[in-house]
Amino acid sequence: MPGSSVPGPDAPSQHSGESLPPRAKFAVTAGRVAAAVSRRAGRGSGSVIGGRVALRLDPDLLAKLARHLDVVLVSATNGKTTTTRLIAEALRANGQVVSNALGANMPAGITSALAGRGSARYGVIEVDEKYLASVARDVAPKAIALLNLSRDQLDRAAETRMLAERWREGLAGIEATVIANADDPLVAWAASSSRDVVWVAAGQAWKDDAWSCPSCGGVMHRPGDDWYCAECHFRRPRPAWALHGDHVIDPAGSAWPMSLRLPGRANKANAATSAAVAAVFGVHPKVALDRMSTVAAVAGRYDVVEYAGRQLRLLLAKNPAGWLETFTLIDGPPAPVILSVNALSADGTDTSWLWDVDYGRLAGHPIVVTGQRRLDLAVRLDVAGLRFTVAENLAQAVAACPPGRIEAIANYTAFQQFRRDVRG
Repeated sequence: MPGSSVPGPDAPSQHSGESLPPRAKFAVTAGRVAAAVSRRAGRGSGSVIGGRVALRLDPDLLAKLARHLDVVLVSATNGKTTTTRLIAEALRANGQVVSNALGANMPAGITSALAGRGSARYGVIEVDEKYLASVARDVAPKAIALLNLSRDQLDRAAETRMLAERWREGLAGIEATVIANADDPLVAWAASSSRDVVWVAAGQAWKDDAWSCPSCGGVMHRPGDDWYCAECHFRRPRPAWALHGDHVIDPAGSAWPMSLRLPGRANKANAATSAAVAAVFGVHPKVALDRMSTVAAVAGRYDVVEYAGRQLRLLLAKNPAGWLETFTLIDGPPAPVILSVNALSADGTDTSWLWDVDYGRLAGHPIVVTGQRRLDLAVRLDVAGLRFTVAENLAQAVAACPPGRIEAIANYTAFQQFRRDVRG
């Protein structure tokens, strides 16, 4: 299978030191000034406004910045930021890396990240699902990692099959090696238009967006870990790489142990995909997995922090698939759980997805709900037959929790609010 072997170290980049043309340099400088003004005004990191200013002055800037890098693009509904971080850590075995590590994953944020590339050899870039095809056209990536597709931000994102079709059309003719999750039918269908695909058996816990065939609309049959459509014969491709317990199986059948500090099955799957990506760039699986084992948290996710005299573990869950994976992290003793949901533009304003989450998995845990849409969440928990307490903010929520380390689960802007609260 093309691209499925573990290559040796690739040659050093010949172009990392090349300079930008004058217009691009001016755009980068103007973008940095705009970002600095935004930071001083207390409006965040400034990466988005800086990128917008730079692109307004030079619409081709993203392509010019990426021209001097070997680029990896990472896209999915869940796991983009973590997988980007793991790939970046693995590729640092071969050279310097520039990455949008904090998750600004639309063209403006990506442009800001690459503007600080310095002498980096690699660009490891997280990309919003809607922008994957256009960013790929601009940056001519060497590799693209596709992890999963599921329902998310229903007010702004396309239906999942439409996103898969957009990927499929955008990836047709792309020269990049595509590293794709063979267990997600939507991803497999999207990636199958590519010339060079490395399939990874990374698993798929959430299946409710892939019961109909993306190719013909027929009913998908899903016996065990397999899947196929009996009507058009579209079926799970044979993987070259696989996650097997605490090991990653490479194309030669060798099993490489992983000892991740990041919790959960989903992060093991992210690491398996990351190892397959790293191999495209000549990083041996053992080296890649050893480097990934040093990552303990990603942009605040999984951090254990002290707040109001209590220990909290901060967990991000943005959609039904993400909540399902997150709930598996708190199985066992009935630890207190704080749930927080907002519905701002960055979260998606439609909260109907709350009814797709199986909150019954929290039975037996003391639950406190907070956040902008805490009453929506309260209604959902009440229908699920769960007992809970409603709190105005994090401080009240923590005070309402019984003893024990608290699991604090929040969607995107609620998670950022938690991080601000615990920092004081």
